[in-house]
Amino acid sequence: MARTRTTWNQKLEDSKGLPKLEPMPEKWRERWGEAQMLIPAPLEVNALMRTVPKGKLTTIEQIRECLARKHGAAVACPMTTGIFAWIAAHAASESEEAGVSDITPYWRTLKTKGELNPKYPGGIAHLSERLRLEGHQIIQRGKRWFVADLKRPLFTPKIHS
Repeated sequence: MARTRTTWNQKLEDSKGLPKLEPMPEKWRERWGEAQMLIPAPLEVNALMRTVPKGKLTTIEQIRECLARKHGAAVACPMTTGIFAWIAAHAASESEEAGVSDITPYWRTLKTKGELNPKYPGGIAHLSERLRLEGHQIIQRGKRWFVADLKRPLFTPKIHS
């Protein structure tokens, strides 16, 4: 019997009991103390990514800060938040390929210091094209690509309860 592939949208919908608060991992206690760390739910990450309007940008760090505030944690886990942003991006691309027009604008969520995420669907070329269409200039530094105008105020996502 052939196994069916789990779609990106199914992965996005599978909360696996998240969000949850965990004790701060030992390796991060020096930076954030003994406080709680949030392991967010994939749909929470996606919901914040969806709030970024056309022409505006945010970073994964801003999304993490918003999630941590919502749950009263010192920090949202960088690993899982990044993975869930990646899943949200692929789910949006999958939906777009199926003809859905109202998708999560994943290209507006950048890595640290305005870096484009090469692991998002379509890679750097696709992200650059979408960002340029929204008025952003893309520059290369070494092997990495950044939004040149990141000094403009970034959009701060907000959780709508």
